[in-house]
Amino acid sequence: MQIIADVGGIPGKDCRGFCKYCYFKKVKEGDPLGCRSCLPGSFGCEQCNEGVRETKNEFIPPFIVINSVKTSIMMGNYREADLKINISGGGDVSCYPNLMDITSAFSEWKIPIHLGYTSGKGIDDPHFATNLLSHGVDEVTFTVFSTNPQLRKSWMGDKNPQASLDALKIFSESCDVHAAAVIIPGVNDGEVLRETCADLEEWGAKAFILMRFANFRNQGLILGNEPVIEGVEPHSLLEFEELVRSINREFNLRVTGTPLCDPENNTPFALAKDKDKEYVDILSEVTSEATILTSKVAKPFIERIFELIGASDLVNVVAVDQDIGCLITQKDLEDVDLKEVKETVIIPGRAFVHDKKAEEILSKDGVQRIVTRGPDKLSVDGEMSGTLSQEDVLKTELIAFQDLIETINFFGVRKK
Repeated sequence: MQIIADVGGIPGKDCRGFCKYCYFKKVKEGDPLGCRSCLPGSFGCEQCNEGVRETKNEFIPPFIVINSVKTSIMMGNYREADLKINISGGGDVSCYPNLMDITSAFSEWKIPIHLGYTSGKGIDDPHFATNLLSHGVDEVTFTVFSTNPQLRKSWMGDKNPQASLDALKIFSESCDVHAAAVIIPGVNDGEVLRETCADLEEWGAKAFILMRFANFRNQGLILGNEPVIEGVEPHSLLEFEELVRSINREFNLRVTGTPLCDPENNTPFALAKDKDKEYVDILSEVTSEATILTSKVAKPFIERIFELIGASDLVNVVAVDQDIGCLITQKDLEDVDLKEVKETVIIPGRAFVHDKKAEEILSKDGVQRIVTRGPDKLSVDGEMSGTLSQEDVLKTELIAFQDLIETINFFGVRKK
């Protein structure tokens, strides 16, 4: 169990400047997207406006951060051995001016600390890492991009790239490091990537998360911020999956990718690979008809799972032109061919669409459809699966698909 110590921070401002590939770099002010948190009678809320844009979350004073964590510990029924404090924020936590103060306070409670996503750009002296370790930091998630200092300086705007890398080496030698890199074709892939992996392996890093660079709206840039970099064509999904698998074969690191894939746990959608139906047979019978609206990445896997449980005649899966289901918006729904859609439609739980607007768009052909939300997630992404066992992954997916089936059976049209 991890308690979040949110230190706040605004991308670009509280991270010593945008990295060239940062998708927040071109985020524009605009109308709210709409989401499940919007009140029924109003369009827009904090979550689908300022929240998703992360434009107003200044660094939080240290006493507020410390007291928030203390309250969470006092209110929760935690066993100390299972607890960890995860320091994270909208900026870069290594740039948080009071990081040493809060880790010093947390160290008095003898609870291990996870330093959440940091690029290390706030580290000017490698001894900074040594001091954090002495305060109880035993896990770090570190955006490395490349272990080539010049590439870090050029692409990340890191003014002290060698100090950042030296700190990463110290972390890797002394605690669990989950390194991460956004992979840009022709920049930090190929031999550059292999040199980075070799360094991480030598230093003792535990894991490496590869993130496909997103440059277009259907890859997740839904805030009017495409393209992030003119003229760059990201890896296709198949190219990226093969890259993840090849790095996993070559290096002694726990390698995962997002949006694809985890070669060890078969995620996303490990249930789709359950050829002997050992696990999918646990799921309840589908008794009603419905359409599942999802992403291009998820569609073939979800179709396969419903095929395995013998429900393909009742449930069809329609993909919108979006790679990630949680980032489906009103615009994506407007492009759906309603001839493919049944009378009940399940959309992703976290899709950025107002409920009433979704019903309106998906009923514009005159068929009054029931539109409801499915589970928040049907699988786990590469950022999570690397910390889970295959059993954990399968359990998570079974719970999610059971919830999805119960939603279909409740809201769907009962089969005759």
